[in-house]
Amino acid sequence: MNYDVECFCKVRACVLCVCRSCTDIICCVLFMLVIAGYIVVGILAWLYGDPRHVLYPRNSTGMFCGIGQNKDKPNVMYFDIVKCATATNVMAAALQGLQCPTTQVPDLYFNSFIISLRSTYNIDKIFIPKTFCDHVCVIFSLIPLCVCVSGLVIAMVVSVFFLLLLRFTAPVLIWVLIIGVLAVGAFGIWYCYNEYMSLSNSALTYNNVGFTTNVQVYLQVRDTWLAFLIILSIVEAVLLLALIFLRTRILIAIALIQETSKALGHMMSTLFYPIVTFVLLLVCVSYWGITALYPSHTSRDLMCLCFSPQTFNTTQYPTCPSARCVFINYNTEGLFQRNLFNLQIYNVFAFLWCVNFVIALGHCTLAGTFASYYWAFSKPADIPTFPLIQSFMRALRYHVGSLAFGALILTLVQIVRIILEYLDHKFKEAQNPCTRFIMCCLKCCFYCLEKFIKFINRNAYIMIAIYGKNFCVSAKNAFSLLMRNIIRVVVLDKVTDLLLFFGKLLVVGGVGVLAFFFFSGRIQTPGTTFETAALNYYWMPIITVVFGAYLIAHGFFSVYNMGVDTLFLCFLEDLERNDGSPQKPYFMSKNLMKILNKKNKPAKTG
Repeated sequence: MNYDVECFCKVRACVLCVCRSCTDIICCVLFMLVIAGYIVVGILAWLYGDPRHVLYPRNSTGMFCGIGQNKDKPNVMYFDIVKCATATNVMAAALQGLQCPTTQVPDLYFNSFIISLRSTYNIDKIFIPKTFCDHVCVIFSLIPLCVCVSGLVIAMVVSVFFLLLLRFTAPVLIWVLIIGVLAVGAFGIWYCYNEYMSLSNSALTYNNVGFTTNVQVYLQVRDTWLAFLIILSIVEAVLLLALIFLRTRILIAIALIQETSKALGHMMSTLFYPIVTFVLLLVCVSYWGITALYPSHTSRDLMCLCFSPQTFNTTQYPTCPSARCVFINYNTEGLFQRNLFNLQIYNVFAFLWCVNFVIALGHCTLAGTFASYYWAFSKPADIPTFPLIQSFMRALRYHVGSLAFGALILTLVQIVRIILEYLDHKFKEAQNPCTRFIMCCLKCCFYCLEKFIKFINRNAYIMIAIYGKNFCVSAKNAFSLLMRNIIRVVVLDKVTDLLLFFGKLLVVGGVGVLAFFFFSGRIQTPGTTFETAALNYYWMPIITVVFGAYLIAHGFFSVYNMGVDTLFLCFLEDLERNDGSPQKPYFMSKNLMKILNKKNKPAKTG
């Protein structure tokens, strides 16, 4: 067996020993070259770009709001802001300098815009809310920042407390959740049967109803409830049979979850590693955003109709006193300007590769940390000092190439998905049903492929952290190991998903309820002068707190999920490679050995 002794465990605990070396060097060099090119693109954007694109909003014609002739119009209105948020438009905007595909005008043009709407469409009353920017600023200026932060701190404390308590409460909580799912299914069966019997005198059938978009009509058909009854009964029977025949594997899953909580208790620093990932991702996103905006156009190439704004003088045209310089567009001549689209493509590619690498680095770091816990024979005595830092340094020193390799594969698939979304958006109106079907199938296939690659990469990074092999060997070994234990994989995955879903629901729901009661004025904090009645729209701070609580819970629970996956792979390796003899002892916990009826044999003396 191979393992890293580089010395993160003592000799007694080190059953898996190997000297590490750099892996996937070619991909490492390629990644460094791409990073260097990315820096060059950023420098070009800074030299040739216009910082006003970062500092000021623009209307649909490309003119800046808040400076120049629009100095008294600092904000911009989006006619249909929903278009800026759709997935297709986000991907398209990444290739178009982040310009939202909807008409935009300075906010002081509202009155003339409304007048034109009334005259064109003969509308008496039009309700136009404040600009989005103004509305957000007004709301958050009235909310004490400490209140929002307090909600996020509560989410963090509850998340940590919940994960640590799983060491003691996991068995009870999981069985309660499983029984609860079965109870919900049983209630559904009873309800469908009652509805089916209540419609016994109904003569309504599907032939009478035909096709309609009114779902309530179908609920009046007796056969609908019969179909629901049959489906729920089959699902309930499958769940009961799975519970009966897979109870041992459920016990193994519970034991691994308890072991993960115990590992977190000994290595609390792992819970805060998502902060490192968040900071690195923030750097990647910020660099991408600035690089995407800066070279969108250049300030020195502004063109006006016939004249430049510096030399144009209305007195030159006495017969046309209303003549003025009109903004047309930005100059697209020159080597840099002609290659803007190519640079944006490179920007998107490098951005995705960097983001996927940062995520891969996090997976490998946490996997190495939890692996060092599992392969410590005497816990916690043999757990290395500062295991998280040691694992992070090992990943950077030896495995940048392997992590970049896995990230590159995922990036290429994501690029294909972006291209498909872009083409679908561009040619949606010209597509016939056959073309739309083919496009839908391609998008679905590449979506599934992306999910599969993420699954392979995640487990490959765990094997890289344990054995120090290259990406292809690690991915192959991880996939083979999981396929040999596919039933255990499915059971552990579903039990963990159920538990973590309940945990997220508990954290986000609890913080959301507290935020609702506070911001709606149903509870008052003693000694505070904050008046909830002053809020224009109290749902906005509630949504903000809930979203922040979800991000915090997701960050903590992602660490826990990585711990479960790592300990599971270590457990499978332990089962296959060890037999409990003094030469090959089991490293699993006594609880796991008890479930599997295994034990370590004492060494013979004399």
